[in-house]
Amino acid sequence: MKVPKVVETRHALSLFIFCCAQQGMLVIGRNKIVMKIKTDFLIIGSGVAGLSFALKVADYGSVALVTKKDVMDSNTKRAQGGIASVFGDMDSFDLHIKDTLASGDGLCSEEVVELVVKKGPARIRELIDMGVKFNISDKNSNDNDIYELDLGREGGHSEKRIVHAQDMTGLEVEEVLVNHVRNHKNITLYENHIAIDLITCSTRMTRGLITTTHEDFCCGAYVLDRKTGHIKTFSASITLLATGGAGKVYLYTSNPDVATGDGIAMGYRAGATVANLEFVQFHPTCLFNPDAKNFLISEAVRGEGGVLIDSAGIPFMKKYDPLKDLACRDVVARAIDTELKQSGDDSVFLDISHKNSGFVQERFPNLYAKCLTFGIDMANEPIPVVPAAHYMCGGVITDMFGRTDIKRLYAVGETACTGLHGANRLASNSLSEALVYADQAAKQALHEIKTRDFTSTPELSQWDETGTSHSDECIMVSHNWDEIRRFMWNYVGIVRSNKRLERAQRRIENIQHEIRAYYWDFKVAADLVELRNIATVAELIIKCAMHRKESRGLHYTLEYPEKNDKRWLKDTILRRPFVG
Repeated sequence: MKVPKVVETRHALSLFIFCCAQQGMLVIGRNKIVMKIKTDFLIIGSGVAGLSFALKVADYGSVALVTKKDVMDSNTKRAQGGIASVFGDMDSFDLHIKDTLASGDGLCSEEVVELVVKKGPARIRELIDMGVKFNISDKNSNDNDIYELDLGREGGHSEKRIVHAQDMTGLEVEEVLVNHVRNHKNITLYENHIAIDLITCSTRMTRGLITTTHEDFCCGAYVLDRKTGHIKTFSASITLLATGGAGKVYLYTSNPDVATGDGIAMGYRAGATVANLEFVQFHPTCLFNPDAKNFLISEAVRGEGGVLIDSAGIPFMKKYDPLKDLACRDVVARAIDTELKQSGDDSVFLDISHKNSGFVQERFPNLYAKCLTFGIDMANEPIPVVPAAHYMCGGVITDMFGRTDIKRLYAVGETACTGLHGANRLASNSLSEALVYADQAAKQALHEIKTRDFTSTPELSQWDETGTSHSDECIMVSHNWDEIRRFMWNYVGIVRSNKRLERAQRRIENIQHEIRAYYWDFKVAADLVELRNIATVAELIIKCAMHRKESRGLHYTLEYPEKNDKRWLKDTILRRPFVG
């Protein structure tokens, strides 16, 4: 499929480049000095997907890993529950596949689900070989020294299959991967660098003056060095988007501040197809406390017997689903939303105080310690919780090898829409997907590097800031940032309606106009890059939500409360209009 080659960047097409682009060299032009970096693999993002891909390709070429803050600052680090994978004696691939398909509510790709489920255990073993210390049970699985993993259970799973490191699984995995990355001679880390836009190029095969083929491909990215303010041009044979999710589009989120949908926004602007962005997963249980910021109460608490109760101490989930507190996240989040609207309370409560205090402290040491800092002893009293934006099930469409429909551009992790999650992600499937698809993408990228000629990639122009100035109106950025997050929470949240979506659409159109005018007049700064990205993703979420005239999975709308398989058993697909 042909995709538009026009990318919304400010590089000057006519700029003559005086110096060749090699890693670490400076390029001089128009009396400016701009760093140009050439690499085999450009990875944007430092979660488990990006780090895993980097380690798998680094022995075969140079790797530039760009991350907009510290390399450890990612959603992976905050993943408490664990990684869903089949290891239990009572479990099976078929059961895991069945649970995933049920959670996805008709929109999962069965081929992709089978791929991730069946390849998951091998990726877990790779992590163990690298030094990740998952919890193990007391008994051996047989007469030799092979241990059994201690498996937890979460909502939507029919068996125990959550491989975990207490309640800090993501942190454990991230630390081990980062340590390996820092020590690999072929990987260069660019921390505090934020990608602005992808660069697409064209090659033309001609006979005389007749063009016979025309192919667009990704050849790198423009990246802002947050410390110096310089914009660097990264030229790459393969570019990977692994920037994580977009929780900061919403006012309340479990995500870190870096989760501004950068990869989805950049991919869309470059011409990549995106899908299913109406399916935003709201985690049911974020800690409700004025001093707490983005602190998630793991689904594993309910998996270990935690019960949701109202302010009167009455359990309420039995009214909404036969699985009660172990229902899927979309069901639980809507149930809490309904309870809060009916009662007018600020929060509901998650109670695991009926369990042995020693067990609670040993199973959830991080959660227990964190809650204590807010004066809550979760072993003896319920925890106040509210839903919060947590995970983006849609994203940039990829095939089973992580390839987008722009050649040489790959996407993995939460940035991508692989077909695994469908309309609702099954708990703890995300890290498994990231590991499996990082492996799939790395194998395909290495094959591409070995079999294709990349010498014809054109010289890339430097970023052009002609006519821009430093802004003295930062209030525009902060005001629009806050407004987007508030109307997305109020109008495009857990429960939607036509009127709410129409209001959101009008507001995002006005804000997008303001951002575009501001963007072209002033020098680029990190907060402006992020505002531009959350505005793009917000607009895409609104468009997808307005398009789907039914309720399915994570998308619930008042006018269409039922599923409609006859008309809507399909993905919601968006492509950037061609500009040429």
